[in-house]
Amino acid sequence: MKKDELRKVYLAKRKALTPTKKTLFDRQLCDRFFLAIDLSFIKVVHFYLPIESKGEPDTWLIIDRIQTEFPHIQLSLPKIKDNEIESFYFEGMHQLEKNSWGIVEPKQGMSTPPEKIDLVLVPLLAFDNNGHRVGYGKGFYDRFLKECRPECQKVGLSFFSAEDKIEDIFFEDIALSIAITPTQIYTF
Repeated sequence: MKKDELRKVYLAKRKALTPTKKTLFDRQLCDRFFLAIDLSFIKVVHFYLPIESKGEPDTWLIIDRIQTEFPHIQLSLPKIKDNEIESFYFEGMHQLEKNSWGIVEPKQGMSTPPEKIDLVLVPLLAFDNNGHRVGYGKGFYDRFLKECRPECQKVGLSFFSAEDKIEDIFFEDIALSIAITPTQIYTF
């Protein structure tokens, strides 16, 4: 399938999840994240914050656990500025506000240099067996990931299994290193 088709299909699949099923999947994704990722040598993790209206996986569960169990890890959050992602160190809830799209992001803070980031949690709607992902189509994360070091881990969370192949991959698309679902861990 092509990206536009996959966006429609996976937004509908997310919307069809009951609150109970979504909560279960969120917990399973969190548990699998900690099984899949060795955080021993990670210093900075960039997280997207979930857009509730789009039914995104709840990254707050992972954030809270990292803050508790891995206090040496610095967390960083995205802010859209001039059609690009700028990453800011997470200082606390007082730092956050909703933007014009209803996405929670930092209103101020200390900028995180992309070359300092060791792992990026990348939002997605769908992904394939080659690690290619379908986002919302604006290319924010593909542009941002090009600024990060090549060895930076790119991790996607999905409630659903991989597609065989996304048909319309572009040369600018940056593939994932790992994708995590409630039942599987995919390594690319």
